Amino acid sequence: MLFEQVTDVVPSFFAWLNQGPLTLTIFLHTIIILPMFWIYKSEKKKLEEQK
Repeated sequence: MLFEQVTDVVPSFFAWLNQGPLTLTIFLHTIIILPMFWIYKSEKKKLEEQK
């Protein structure tokens, strides 16, 4: 199972992230890698418009 029940005293966001490596990986990909693709595409479009 991907999500275990959070047994922390304070069920916080970081306790949820600490469930396992997969959760952290999915989180990091969402936060870092998707915006990188978006920035790459927008910058590429700007460069093509300058030519």
